[in-house]
Amino acid sequence: MNVTATGPVLPGITHHHAEVNGTTLHYAAAGTSGSPVLLVHGFPETWWAFRKLIPLLAASHRVFAVDLRGFGDSGHEPGEYDSTTSAEDLHGLIGQLGVGPVHLTGQDISGATVFRLATTHPHDVLSFTAIEMGLPGFGLEMLADVTHGGTWYIGVLAAPGIPEMLLAGREREFLGGFAFPALSATPGAITGADIDEFIRTYSRPGGWRGAIGLYRSMLQEGPEIRTLAETHGLTMPVLAVGAGGGPFTAGTMAQAAPGEVRSVSLDGVGHYAAMEAPDELAKAILDFTGSVDAA
Repeated sequence: MNVTATGPVLPGITHHHAEVNGTTLHYAAAGTSGSPVLLVHGFPETWWAFRKLIPLLAASHRVFAVDLRGFGDSGHEPGEYDSTTSAEDLHGLIGQLGVGPVHLTGQDISGATVFRLATTHPHDVLSFTAIEMGLPGFGLEMLADVTHGGTWYIGVLAAPGIPEMLLAGREREFLGGFAFPALSATPGAITGADIDEFIRTYSRPGGWRGAIGLYRSMLQEGPEIRTLAETHGLTMPVLAVGAGGGPFTAGTMAQAAPGEVRSVSLDGVGHYAAMEAPDELAKAILDFTGSVDAA
């Protein structure tokens, strides 16, 4: 497999950089026709989490998979890495590409970012797909409460100076030895090559800044996200896809969207749905975007 400065080369996928909102965003692109789909990764991921999904969607859509600021091959200079800033990055990217409105598809910790984009710039968003996603203000903060089964590393990422002390230089141990094995349920779906690619970018100097910023946001922005839900809400069609997290995504989206929310459950699949069940996820997304496009 050939490797470039933006990682392994995959057939049919091209790599680009855009200067937006004071940073550089890297994004992968595929497909030449059809309505546009923007894929936004979670943690501990990059655009690479969608590598199996992209070709399935690109047969009938133009597909863009972005590295959020501080992640992957996007900019990671000192600065703001909260969800508000990342949402404005995406707004700028959509404008620069001239592809709006897009079928916005986000997962995991990108929830507040894509929710902010959809509620503050609804003209950018044709539909909203949430994959294994919660929102601050709707219970997501409980994932940081280890006394009630929460996840220990959220506190590590949110504590000033601690991620650099404990995780920098130990990317293989954390990603390959814990994060992906602990939250996946499909043996062999996440390969050694996948782990290597995630390690490549998280091990950059400043490679944890994106994750640090979004998790710090998560613990602070609940009231603001709830206000956005109450005053704006998701006015476009919404699909909630649950897997390892069960009904949590659908329950959250039902509160954040004033209208009907379509939901799909990928049974037997862990948290990393795009890597573990790309065919099933693609079918759910394509059925949904097809119905929106037809309407």
